[in-house]
Amino acid sequence: MNIQEQIGAYIASQTEPKRSEVEILHQRILHILPEAKLWFFDGTNEEGKVVSNPTIGYGLYTIKYAKGTTRDFFQIGLSPNKTGISVHIMGIADKTYLNQTYGKELGKASVSGYCIKFKTLKDINLDVLESAIRYGFAGPHE
Repeated sequence: MNIQEQIGAYIASQTEPKRSEVEILHQRILHILPEAKLWFFDGTNEEGKVVSNPTIGYGLYTIKYAKGTTRDFFQIGLSPNKTGISVHIMGIADKTYLNQTYGKELGKASVSGYCIKFKTLKDINLDVLESAIRYGFAGPHE
């Protein structure tokens, strides 16, 4: 199964209304950057142990470690979870930026250094979320 098929199957496995909301976000992210590299992380490590929620990833961000090594990762992550949906925006050095710039206008969302969490799309301003995603694609902002 290729990555697009994995993503489609994962979205289809969600219960409604989350399935429709994740599909809306997936399509909006693809509209923002249609040529974005797609990723799918099923949430398990090499031993098959669950280590996080599954995540759909978009774009390419190279993480640089202190010892000079690098690792490729996604720029934007979309992760449905038990309490709602999380959007991860990687590569932002200023951990207050997302909250200061988008937090007040987003609506009913929790905003951390790189993550925007909300229960349902009706709780947030989707245009503001899209602006944050566009900012993430323009990064990294280190």
